[in-house]
Amino acid sequence: RKLVAGKDTHLTHGPQPTDLCTATMTSAAQRVAAFLTGKIQAGGELADAWTRLEDLYSRRLWHQITVELESVFVHPSLSPNGLSEVYENFLKDFEDRINQLALVKLCLAVAAQKPDPTDAIEFLTSIQTKVEGKKDFAATVCVTSAIAELHLRKGDTATSKTLLEKCLKDLDNLDGVTPVHAELFRIYADWHKVDGNYAEFYTNALRFLGCIDTDTLPVEERVRRAYDLGLAALLGNGIYNFGELLQHPVLEDLRDTEKQWLVDLLFAFNSGDIAKYESLQGQWSKQEDLAANGPALNEKIRLLCVMELVFKAPSKHRNLAFDVIAKEARVAPDQVELLVMKALSLKLIKGSIDEVEQQANLTWVQPRVLQKQQLAAMQEKLREWQTTVRQTAGMMQTHRPELFVQ
Repeated sequence: RKLVAGKDTHLTHGPQPTDLCTATMTSAAQRVAAFLTGKIQAGGELADAWTRLEDLYSRRLWHQITVELESVFVHPSLSPNGLSEVYENFLKDFEDRINQLALVKLCLAVAAQKPDPTDAIEFLTSIQTKVEGKKDFAATVCVTSAIAELHLRKGDTATSKTLLEKCLKDLDNLDGVTPVHAELFRIYADWHKVDGNYAEFYTNALRFLGCIDTDTLPVEERVRRAYDLGLAALLGNGIYNFGELLQHPVLEDLRDTEKQWLVDLLFAFNSGDIAKYESLQGQWSKQEDLAANGPALNEKIRLLCVMELVFKAPSKHRNLAFDVIAKEARVAPDQVELLVMKALSLKLIKGSIDEVEQQANLTWVQPRVLQKQQLAAMQEKLREWQTTVRQTAGMMQTHRPELFVQ
C-alpha cells in the first residue's frame, strides 16, 4: 500500500457506498423511464394516463401518482398480467413513499390477477412485511385479512383463523369504522360459514353490512346475503332477537321473490307465532339445513312464544298458568315446566316456578328490538301505567293530603 499526502490510498479507490446507492437509484429510474416510454409509444386507451404518470413521476408527486394508478388499475384494457407488470416496473420503485393503505389496495388488485393462490399469498405476504415495518395498522389489517381469505379458499382454515384473530386485535388500534373493518368482518363471516357456526356468521355478517352502504352491492349479492343471514338467525345457537335483521334494508330484497317465505318465517319467530310457523312448514322443510334442524327450530319458536307471553302480560299480572303456556306454546302439560326452565336457564326470562299452583311467576323478559305491532303494545302498556299512577296519586291526595306540597 502507498501513502499519498498522509492518506491510505486503498481507502479512496473502488466504488463507495454513496456511489452504489446513486447507481442503484439511476438504474431504477432508468427502468421506470423505459417502462413508461414503452407504454406511451404503444398507444392505446391508456396512453394519456401513462403520459401523465411520466410527468408526475419526474416531479415526484407521489399522491397524484397514487390517484392516477387507482384509475389505471381498474381500466379494462389492461392485459391479464398487466397489473403485475406495472407493479414490478413502476410501483415497486416508490412503494415505500405512498400511503400504505392505498399501496395495499393496489397490490390486492395485482394479487387478484395471479391464477395460483399460492403465488398470490407469497406476493401479499411480502407486502405485509413491508407495511408492518411502517406500523400502519389499517394497511396491515387490510393485507392480512386478504391473505386469510386466500388461505380460506385453499381450504387452510387453521391458518386463515390465526390471521383473522390477529387482525381483530389490530382493530383496537383503529379509530371509528372504516372500510378495513368491513372487509375483515366480511371475510370472518365467510370463515364461520365454512366452519358451520351459524351464530358467529350471523354476528359478523351483520357487522359487515353495518359498515357499508348496502346500495353499493349488486342485487344478487344482497339477495344472497339476506338469505344466508335469515337462515343463520333461525339456526344460530343463542339468537333469540331477530329485530336487527328484520329492520335491515337488505331483507327487503327477499320480498316478492320465491324466498318471501323466509321473511315471513323470521317475523313468525320474532313474535313467537307458532301457528304461522306451522303454516310455513311446507316451504321451510324443503330447505336442507332447516329440515335437518327441525327439533331445534321447534324448541326455539316455543321459547320465543314464552317470551312474547311475558312481554304481552301486564306487569302486575305475570303469573302465567301452566295450562295457558301449554295452549299458547302448543306443548303437552307435562312439558311446560321444562320449557320454562329452559327459558330461565338461557336468561330469556327471569322469575320462578310454583309447582303447587302450577304457574310461572315471571318478572322480566330479555329486551328485544320490537316490531311496530310490539311497539303499539308497549304504548298501550305505558297508557295503562299512566292511568294507574294517576289513580294512585288521586287516592293518596284524598286520604293523605299532607303528603303533597301545596
